Amino acid sequence: MKKKFKNKDKTMLQKVDVVVFDFDGTLSRSDSNYEFFKYCFKHSFRPWLFLPCVLAAVVGSLLNRNGIWWRETIRNFITPKMVKDFAYNVIKLHKQNRFGWAKDQVAKEHKAGNKVLLISASPDYLIPELVSDMKFDAVFCSQMEKDKPYKYKFLCWGRNKVVALDKWAMEHKYIPNVVRAYSDSKNDMPIMEIAKDQVWIDPKTGLRK
Repeated sequence: MKKKFKNKDKTMLQKVDVVVFDFDGTLSRSDSNYEFFKYCFKHSFRPWLFLPCVLAAVVGSLLNRNGIWWRETIRNFITPKMVKDFAYNVIKLHKQNRFGWAKDQVAKEHKAGNKVLLISASPDYLIPELVSDMKFDAVFCSQMEKDKPYKYKFLCWGRNKVVALDKWAMEHKYIPNVVRAYSDSKNDMPIMEIAKDQVWIDPKTGLRK
């Protein structure tokens, strides 16, 4: 009697070419976090009550760029209601800041046969909708607590962008070959360093540096 063997092909890893895009300053001018803050200060009195905390957090950012404390403190005024009331309008306005080449370039990378990912430090109540029309294979951003949207579940910044990429690859059983990465900031060096082609963007003009 012939022995039956399980098909092991399902567990084999597949090599894929990957292109990674940052968002703020790379595909769009200005910063989506900043635009949300600005909108909150214009449309609510609550942020002004937290201004001393915001200023203290700015000082904290100068002392420890990698810190979580100052990032959460500077956002401490944000409530679920503010996200619900303001995020849609901020997204609608901020989409107008997207660089003209951005959507076409994502499409070109797809056409070339690459998996195209967006990995951004901005929060989950902004980024997915800001790029919903761009057809990324996956979108990763900072994950915030729903009942406390100023607190991080996962900060998708710096080396954590590589963590997000690796997690995606493991879940899909991929071996990622990062052929190209787009960014405007040295904060993205961990993921830029694993890319064969580094595309640095001027955040003011959208042109390649």
